Amino acid sequence: MAALDTALKDAMSIEGALGVALVDYSSGMTLGIAGGSPELDLGMAAAGNTDVVRAKMRTLEMLKLPDSIEDILITLDTQYHLIRPLNSRAGKGLFLYLALSKSRANLGLARHQLRLIESAIEI
Repeated sequence: MAALDTALKDAMSIEGALGVALVDYSSGMTLGIAGGSPELDLGMAAAGNTDVVRAKMRTLEMLKLPDSIEDILITLDTQYHLIRPLNSRAGKGLFLYLALSKSRANLGLARHQLRLIESAIEI
């Protein structure tokens, strides 16, 4: 099991990573942040993406779909924003938010690596 700092560091080692945050989607508060820049305020982005996660969760409930969200991808002109809700009991109500440089990242590999990080994370 990986500690939060280790998990964030591992996420930042993903090719093209610009920043990562672990976020509580009930409050929008970040539990940990790594990376970011003046152009990418991870705290603000994490809080905004909380609304995205909540909306998708509500939609699944309204549709009565038995599925859970594996990840949510937002594609910008120059970046990918990957949101991965944690599915472990300890991680319930949390999501990993990873911003990637579109020109440097391999999206399939990044999704795979984020899945591995999620499975090892210890809250």
